[in-house]
Amino acid sequence: MTITQEVDSTRIWVEGLNRGDVSVAHEAFAPDCVIHITGIAEPIRGVEAWTQVVAGLLAAFPDLHFTVEERLVVGDRVTIRWHARGTHTAPLGPVPATGRAVSIDGLVLDRVADGKVAERWEQWDQSLMLQQLGLQ
Repeated sequence: MTITQEVDSTRIWVEGLNRGDVSVAHEAFAPDCVIHITGIAEPIRGVEAWTQVVAGLLAAFPDLHFTVEERLVVGDRVTIRWHARGTHTAPLGPVPATGRAVSIDGLVLDRVADGKVAERWEQWDQSLMLQQLGLQ
């Protein structure tokens, strides 16, 4: 994977997220991708399941805006440091809307094959988000 391909893939995904359009996941992730997220017991398997998870987050935070702060490409691995801000205006699972703003940071390590994310490891500060929502 070239740096240009990585930049294009990340740009497509982040721009899609910022528009609330999870359908772009099909351009950035392999159909059988595996997503590991700290705080979620089992990996998310497949781009369809992944889009459902992300769509739920974007429904709860419709103004959520992601910024890629830094990225590093080494071989088939891509590391991304990101920041996001948004307002909790709709239910997030069983949690009703709080109307509160969140500001969170995260890290992603992707393994890329054939220009698409095949496996992702992601960490973000879920505890801080819960504190900002007044839930902890």
